[in-house]
This record gives sequence, structure tokens and C-alpha cells, in this order.
Amino acid sequence: MAKELIEKMMHRFIPDPEVIKRHKSLQFLGEKLHDPNLWHLNRRSISLAFAVGLFCAWIPTPTQMAIAAAGAIYFRANLPVSVALVWVTNPLTMPPLFYFAYQVGLDVMNQPAAEGNFSLTSVLSGLGDVWQPFLLGCLIMGVISATVGYFGMKTFWAYHVKKKWTHRHEKSHKKQTHSFFHAIEWRR
Repeated sequence: MAKELIEKMMHRFIPDPEVIKRHKSLQFLGEKLHDPNLWHLNRRSISLAFAVGLFCAWIPTPTQMAIAAAGAIYFRANLPVSVALVWVTNPLTMPPLFYFAYQVGLDVMNQPAAEGNFSLTSVLSGLGDVWQPFLLGCLIMGVISATVGYFGMKTFWAYHVKKKWTHRHEKSHKKQTHSFFHAIEWRR
């Protein structure tokens, strides 16, 4: 059920892989774009896609999607899911998430907050004392998010498969029991 839901969403929002493979600006990647794991939904490629995408979401650059695409190709993860997950940090969520990363960096480095406040203007005006705890916090949050995403998807996928098998087994057992009792009634 989850796989079907993800497939429906992918077909609705993500361009056809064949169109992407033939795109002129991506021809430099050659045969790497033809790897089936970049496009298929399986436990390995989706789990890796969550790790790549969530890690790249914490990279504070405007090239997050390109880095996620390169990571997906390198690790043979699902490319569309990797790139889509970068949007966890979008213009609305970026300020609070990056501020949280800054606070994590401060805590790990055991430093007080920089004079003034952590704001866009302080970040853009040379970063001053902010850049080290900020980048450390982003790295820590990226590693944590990637790890939780990877193992979370592996666990979710295993749970979903187990649930599907159990349902299939119960349905099969119920059908066999029904057939058995129906055969007994017919013989009377």
C-alpha cells in the first residue's frame, strides 16, 4: 500500500525517467542515469535516498538538489526521492531548522551564543563567530537525519512487507478453511 502510494505520487509530480535520461544537460552523466536503482522503488534504493536527501537538506548552499542528485548517483539511491527530500529545508522551514543547527553546534562546542543574535543579516555579513557552530550543527543534524531516515525507511519497509505477508497468509488460510467446510456441507 505504501509502495503504491509513493509510486502514485512519483508519477504525478516527477517527470518520466526516460525524459530525464534524454535531457541534453544531463548527457555528461552517460550510462550512470540508466542504473535501475536510480528509478525503482525497492528497500535499498529508497532507504539510501532518504539518507542522501535528508543529509543534503542540511547543507546550507543553494546547490542542495545538485549535491543530492550526485549523491544518489554515487550511492545508487532513488534519484527523484533523494532530490525531493532536500525540500525539507525550504524557504519557510530553513530559518528555524538552521537556527536549531546553530544551537546544536553551540552546545557541542560548549560556546555561548555570539554577540547580537543569529539572523540572516549576521550570517550574510561575514558569519563572524557564527559559522563554526552553525556548520558543525548542520553536519551533526545531517548525519542524524540521514541515519534516522535510512534505518526508519528500512524498518518501515520491513514492517510493511511483514504486514502484507501476514494479510496474504490470513486471507489464504481463511479461503482454505472456507473451502474445507463448504466441501463438508456439500457431501451431506
